[in-house]
Amino acid sequence: MQKGNISKYKPFQQIHLPDREWPNATLETAPIWASVDLRDGNQALAVPMTVEEKIEYFDLLVAIGFKEIEVGFPSASDTEFRFIRRLIEENRIPDDVTVQVLVQAREHLIRRTFESLEGSRQAIVHLYNSTSPLQRRITFNKSKEAIKAIAVEGAQLIRELKDSIPGTHIRLEYSPESFSDTEVDYALDVCRGVMEVWQPTVENKIILNLPATVEWATPNIHADQIEWFCRNLPDREKAIISLHTHNDRGTGIAATELGLLAGADRVEGTLFGNGERTGNLDIVTVALNLYTQGIDPGLDFSNLEDIRAVYERVTRMQVPERHPYSGDLVFTAFSGSHQDAIKKGMDLRKDKHAEDPQALWQVPYLPIDPQDIGRDYQAIIRINSQSGKGGVAYILATEYGLDLPKPMHPEVGQVVNDAADAASRELKPDEIHELFQQHYVNLEAPLQIHSVDRQETRPSGDVHIIADISLDGSKRRVEGQGNGPISAFVDALNQQKLKDFTLIDYRQHSIGSGSKTTAAAYIRIELADGSTHNGCGIDSNIELAGLKALVSAFNRSRNL
Repeated sequence: MQKGNISKYKPFQQIHLPDREWPNATLETAPIWASVDLRDGNQALAVPMTVEEKIEYFDLLVAIGFKEIEVGFPSASDTEFRFIRRLIEENRIPDDVTVQVLVQAREHLIRRTFESLEGSRQAIVHLYNSTSPLQRRITFNKSKEAIKAIAVEGAQLIRELKDSIPGTHIRLEYSPESFSDTEVDYALDVCRGVMEVWQPTVENKIILNLPATVEWATPNIHADQIEWFCRNLPDREKAIISLHTHNDRGTGIAATELGLLAGADRVEGTLFGNGERTGNLDIVTVALNLYTQGIDPGLDFSNLEDIRAVYERVTRMQVPERHPYSGDLVFTAFSGSHQDAIKKGMDLRKDKHAEDPQALWQVPYLPIDPQDIGRDYQAIIRINSQSGKGGVAYILATEYGLDLPKPMHPEVGQVVNDAADAASRELKPDEIHELFQQHYVNLEAPLQIHSVDRQETRPSGDVHIIADISLDGSKRRVEGQGNGPISAFVDALNQQKLKDFTLIDYRQHSIGSGSKTTAAAYIRIELADGSTHNGCGIDSNIELAGLKALVSAFNRSRNL
């Protein structure tokens, strides 16, 4: 890399648009979506899809809700041609779906393209040629006039052929390839030439696709290019302005969203951003970005994991773990502070949702409800040495039905974090549960209850218990009385000179339902030195669960 004064590169030229309007615009509706997975996406694969795989992928796109699907470049290969013919001949194209075919502005390719469309109900013929200075000078060595003539002549031939297929409605899409680094006034001039040939109407619009074939500049410059073009295009109402961004600088999604603010009507892209180099626009992300702003995208990603599974199998590509919405870890928090905030948000959400199923989604760190796209809540919080009290409590509550009292959270969290730190890895939910059981639940040393006989005295209603216990292996029978089993057992311990604590908290709840219901009880005691100790008891009998919780807290006070 050069240092200091960088002479190898220069800033991209700004668009003079001092009164730009897009910064104050807002998105209110979804654009027209056009999938180019079967063309741009497929050509970027190390192993292109077979015809059968393409058919499966086409069916997937239809199920998602795409109404415009670029199915290939039929004049480029026999495989592409046969695929399109199968779609048509096997009647696989729904009446409300329009297939799109790509073709260069060359006569024999255009004629072959029309052969592929025979028998279709409607189709978009997507004509393109490169217009940028770099392409004109290096690739084609042609003047502006010659490049424009290529586009105009291609459009003229398509117009002549559009009525050659009886029963097929042909629409035209034109792309000045490399629009992103073409002079905007020249790109406009070429598009005007194509429009003059095609003669679009308000009812039968032309699609002018303005591709960022290579992403050269920041998204705001892309937005300026789109707004300038829309403002200066004659008969704007007769054209659909389409976007086709790439991700060379990592901002293809932002460029698309700003391009929509700037006046574009339509978006071309692929699932998960598959495409040449750094990829095409990821339509999944843009669509779900709209969804999380309260805009119906018109595409159904409610089973996103199933969609991803088909994509990965057919394309042999992998969706990265951190990919927006789709990756394995996008809803996962390891950080303790994040976990605590998520747990509080989910708890509040549960209460609000019970009152109002349409309540606004408001959970820290989660911009979308994972269940809206077919994900569950199990992977939201995962535990390692950086995790906190809230995350551990969330795992125990959601996976095992253990609703720990808040004062227990820091202590239990520390036990789990110490174990994760010692193991130098993430702990799985069953390991977290095992640690909780080992350290807090039904502890039997040094104190253990073997049996309890409970009697209620009249008329006071006090409870009298007789319990067989062992302490440090020595068995004894104890008796006590109180206003409940727990206070009676505390009295029994007191008579044995074992009560050196104060019971400061007791809570209980049920786990499960029906015949499999068990009870969980939590007790917190305080010793004379001010230290506090927690215990948990689990039993099918709620009273025994409470006694076991007290014994567990007692045992922890002796063992720590």
